[in-house]
Amino acid sequence: MNIALIHPQIPQNTGNIARTCAATGAALHLVKPLGFSTDDKSLKRAGLDYWHLLDVFYYDSINDFMTRSGCLSETGTLGDMYFFTTKARNTHTDISYTPDSWLVFGSETTGLPEELLIEHPENCCRIPMIDESRSLNLSNSAAIAVYEALRQTSYRGLARKGNLHRLEWPEEK
Repeated sequence: MNIALIHPQIPQNTGNIARTCAATGAALHLVKPLGFSTDDKSLKRAGLDYWHLLDVFYYDSINDFMTRSGCLSETGTLGDMYFFTTKARNTHTDISYTPDSWLVFGSETTGLPEELLIEHPENCCRIPMIDESRSLNLSNSAAIAVYEALRQTSYRGLARKGNLHRLEWPEEK
C-alpha cells in the first residue's frame, strides 16, 4: 500500500500520516515542494518513534512522481492509483483496492491540481461528508482511506489481535 502527499504544507499532518504508514506497512511518498523541512521538530514529534518502521520516498515534482510511481501507462491511463478529493463524483468505498494501491492526497490548502483530476476522472474519489463542510483534516482522510483499502484486502500483513500487558484475555487462560 502506498500513500502519496502532493505538496503537503503542515508538518504535524505529515507526521501523523507517517505514523499511520508505519502502523499499516504503507510506504509514504512526498512530492515537493513541501511546506516544511523534513528536519522539522513538529514532523518528527507527530511521527513519534515510528520513523524506523517507515519507507519514505521523495519526488521533485508531480511529473517525477507520476513517472517513477509506475502507475501511468504509455496510453496515459492510470492503474491502481486513486486521487482523494472533495471534488470527485465517486466515493472511496466504490473502489476495489489491492495491496499495491496508491492513495494520493493534495495539500491542506489547495488540494490536488484540477488538471490532474480532469485527466483521470475515473481515478478520483471522495470521502462523504455534509455539504457545509469544506474538507476533512488531511491526516484523518489518509487514515480513513488506508483502512478502507486494508479492510478490502483483509488487513493483509496486520496483526488482528492485541495483547494485554499485565493480564490475559479469558479465552487464552
